[in-house]
Amino acid sequence: MAVLQMQRISICALKKDRKAIMQKLQALGVVEPSTVVDTEHDDTFTTVDTREKRAQFEKYAHLYDQALEVLDRYSPEKAGLLASFEGKESVDGKMLESLAARGSELLQKATGIINSDKATAENNAAVQKLEGQAEALSPWMSLNVPLSTTGTRRTALFMGTMPPETTLDTIYSAVAKGAQDANGIDAGIVSSDQDACYMSVICFKEDARHVEDALRAAGFTRLAPGIAKTPAEQAADIDAEIKETAASTAELREKIAAYASSRGELRIAADYCRMRAKGYEVGGEMPQSDRTFVISGYIPKKKSEAVKNAFMSSFDCAVDVDELKDSEESPVLLSNNKFSESMEGVTESYGMPSRGEIDPTSIVSVCYAILFGLMLSDAGYGLLMAAACFILVRKYPKMPSGTRKSLKMFGISGIATIFWGILFSSYFGDAPAVVARVFFGAEFEIQPLWFTPLNEPMKMLLWCLAFGIVHLFIGLGIKGYEELRDRKYADFVGDVLVWYMLIAGLIMMFVPSTMFQSMAQSNISYPAWWSMTAKALAIAGAAGVVVMSDHTKKNWGVRVISGLYNLYGSTSWLSDVLSYSRLLALGLATGVIASVINMMAEMVAANAIGKIIFAVILIVGHILNMAINVLGAYVHTNRLQFVEFFGKFYDGGGRKFEPLTAESKYIDLKEEF
Repeated sequence: MAVLQMQRISICALKKDRKAIMQKLQALGVVEPSTVVDTEHDDTFTTVDTREKRAQFEKYAHLYDQALEVLDRYSPEKAGLLASFEGKESVDGKMLESLAARGSELLQKATGIINSDKATAENNAAVQKLEGQAEALSPWMSLNVPLSTTGTRRTALFMGTMPPETTLDTIYSAVAKGAQDANGIDAGIVSSDQDACYMSVICFKEDARHVEDALRAAGFTRLAPGIAKTPAEQAADIDAEIKETAASTAELREKIAAYASSRGELRIAADYCRMRAKGYEVGGEMPQSDRTFVISGYIPKKKSEAVKNAFMSSFDCAVDVDELKDSEESPVLLSNNKFSESMEGVTESYGMPSRGEIDPTSIVSVCYAILFGLMLSDAGYGLLMAAACFILVRKYPKMPSGTRKSLKMFGISGIATIFWGILFSSYFGDAPAVVARVFFGAEFEIQPLWFTPLNEPMKMLLWCLAFGIVHLFIGLGIKGYEELRDRKYADFVGDVLVWYMLIAGLIMMFVPSTMFQSMAQSNISYPAWWSMTAKALAIAGAAGVVVMSDHTKKNWGVRVISGLYNLYGSTSWLSDVLSYSRLLALGLATGVIASVINMMAEMVAANAIGKIIFAVILIVGHILNMAINVLGAYVHTNRLQFVEFFGKFYDGGGRKFEPLTAESKYIDLKEEF
């Protein structure tokens, strides 16, 4: 349970070593840059505009990412179901530099992939266009003259469309009515479909204008100027062009797929460019002179000496490590043992500790596992969850740190679930008893080491509320510890001690009540001193809240009124304690649903086929029940931590330590020292 102490490290080095130093800082990942030199009032140092260089490397990184996306479309990698746990490829600095030296070659590969993809897209668009042209020609395929034909020396030819219901009689009637002086026409219907009637009309040239007007009046639309080939010839040409374009597309696809062997190099190049872009971003804020530069930032104290020695042994530079000023707000980095570090994400999700606050992760880790296990409370589910999580952690050592911590958190919670499941005798609900009846015709029951919540829910409710009170008292105790540590004794009395007295007194007054005795199914006689002590504690605590909760106010009238308001706020303790009834609700939900699944499975297990169905129902049902209730336990355990527990002592508000790292997407560049 610790917040690592920070120091300030400052490195002054030659500009010729800037790239190597920045790369080493990114590989080490232990320094958060923070400029201390005021370049506006210091003539020695200035900053350099690196936006152009940064933009260039960001452009290259985007180019490589595009090329990799294209490769994934045309030549996808075979990835297993658990590929996300495998982590990134480890790359050392030498490999990175060797690939950086081949930057031009790799850029050409990336450009070639992208250009081939663009050409493929253009080919696909061309094929679609050709197919559209072929479709437009299909109604005219029986026509044996070129579509560009307009007639002969003496005649005019009209080709076009009319409404789908058009017949030859309709055409002749329209011409006879609209062009009475015409010397006759020869009409023909080429084809007809639900959209239009495709037709042609031949007439004398001197009658052409009147005949066309008559046809237009009947819905005629003239075909746009066509090509100098018959529809069949043109369709054959289009089909040949489509095949040629398809062949070109296939060649382009093969060309792209051939780059698949360079996928790893392109990934490294992409991350290298990202690192360089980040380096230039930081470099634009670094104070620089004609020949030197200075980079300063925060570093954990336990790593500062090793980093200092690493840089001074590798570069011509001066490295200073200084303690932080009291007024300086440093970033926060948590440091916990292997058990507690898995729960750091819970603390970080709420907020990093601010100055003066302790890191509550160690206490949170114990409470979190206990409450999670109590909500799930089935030894079978806990065993599956713990085994799956720890197997994955062991099998995939390179998985991302955040994923590893989450899996360890669920694994530890699974162990706690096994503990509670054994106490309550819940093994996939009552699966052992059901299996014994179905397959062996025998009655079998595993007795609980404590009691069965399904049989005694009120007893379970009381214990859940008791766990809640202990949890809240721990949170209040942490607040008291911080105030005693800082020698704020009056604050300790007003914020912690009087509340302990008040709540403890009220609990002692409630225990002998008829309601409690009924819920606990007990009839215990308490001595007279118990009641007197309870009342004395409650009264003294209430008086202390009124007088001491706002002790900083000098005006006693204002202090008392404010204290009375704070005393009224004691009702929030009741709601906080009742919130822990969700421990009972989720625990019972898990057990009840599991028992229902077992009951449904047992109902069909009358014969051999029924026993197979029995097994299927058990497996599928318990997997679904486990998934739903693991999610519920996770959500509600977080809620109890964030709202009830942290609300008693924890403000958060600290800024997370964000060191300069190799911001990689595909590779893991890590240098030890």
